[in-house]
Amino acid sequence: MTHSTKRSPRPAIVLTAEDHLMLSRAVAGAGEGLADLAAALGRELDRARILPEGRSSADHVRIGSGVTFRDEASGKESTITLVRPEEADVDAGKISVMTPVGVALIGMTAQKSIDWATRSGEIRRLTVTEVREPADLAVAG
Repeated sequence: MTHSTKRSPRPAIVLTAEDHLMLSRAVAGAGEGLADLAAALGRELDRARILPEGRSSADHVRIGSGVTFRDEASGKESTITLVRPEEADVDAGKISVMTPVGVALIGMTAQKSIDWATRSGEIRRLTVTEVREPADLAVAG
C-alpha cells in the first residue's frame, strides 16, 4: 500500500562552504537525542548547492542571517536570527540551526516556501518573506 502526501517539492537551497562544513560536523557529532534532527539536517546538506569557499549570497539564509518568515497555517510572521547551537537564545530571537525550524530555514531565499515537521511531528509550511545579511559574526572574546 502506498501513501500519498501533500508535501510540496523542497525548494533549492544554497549554503556557504563554511556553513556546510560546520553543519556537517554538527550532524556527525549529534548525540542520540538529536538523531532525527541530525538526519533531517543531513538530508538538507546533501541536496544543497555549495558556494565556493569565501563566497556567500545575500539572498540565502545562512548562519547569522536575520530571517522573517510566515507560518502559512496561522498567518503569523516571525523574525529571528539563525545561529549556531551554542548561541541560541529563544527570548532574544536567536534560533539554533539545530532545531526543526532552523533546518527548514537554512539555505532558503525570500518568497520560497518549505514544509517542515515540528518537534511533535506536525507538518507545517513556512514562507520566507525577508533575508537580511548577517551582522558582525565576530565572536566576543
